[in-house]
Amino acid sequence: MNTIDFDHQSLTPSKIVCVGRNYVEHIHELGNEIPENLVLFTKPNSAISTQLYDFGEQTRFEGEICFVVIDGALAGVGFGLDLTKADIQNHLKAKGLPWERAKAFDGSAVFGRFVPFGRVEALSLKLYKHGTLVQHALYALMMYKPAQVLAEIGTFMTLNDGDIIMSGTPKGVGGFAAGDLFTYELYEGERVIVSGSFEVVASPIDTTRPPQ
Repeated sequence: MNTIDFDHQSLTPSKIVCVGRNYVEHIHELGNEIPENLVLFTKPNSAISTQLYDFGEQTRFEGEICFVVIDGALAGVGFGLDLTKADIQNHLKAKGLPWERAKAFDGSAVFGRFVPFGRVEALSLKLYKHGTLVQHALYALMMYKPAQVLAEIGTFMTLNDGDIIMSGTPKGVGGFAAGDLFTYELYEGERVIVSGSFEVVASPIDTTRPPQ
């Protein structure tokens, strides 16, 4: 089972619960409709990675503020990349089929280190690609706040200790390739509470299987 680092301790998430379409400008960016209700989907433990792989030119990055859950509460925060095989997702959406092939593949949830935090409303994220700011996530811009998301998940699903909530991505998603360098800074107010980088490497995973 794959693990994450929370405050220098190893945790094993049983699953990742992701929020879709949580930033209005990102919804417009992809030409989607604003949902009437909270959109949720899941990724398995096998999706977790600390290495960012090149899955082909149709795969896009989506930087997100992520939370680790302990005792049913948001205990830690970190940075994550929700990778999406856009061509496969578009094919599946057109047929009204589930997204797992496009969203839940091995290596599709890339995480840095998680740390404790104080005020959730003070959190923000900046993601850079080769030193250029490409995404800026703010608590204030989330349609559904983390506490709302946690409560909604709890109405139908148990979150085990170590499980992760990915709170959605702001505008600025795009493609990437081997050799690209991403750096991130997660803030609480004006203070950087965790930062790091990912360099994209060639994928050892077969990405050639077509959608069904």
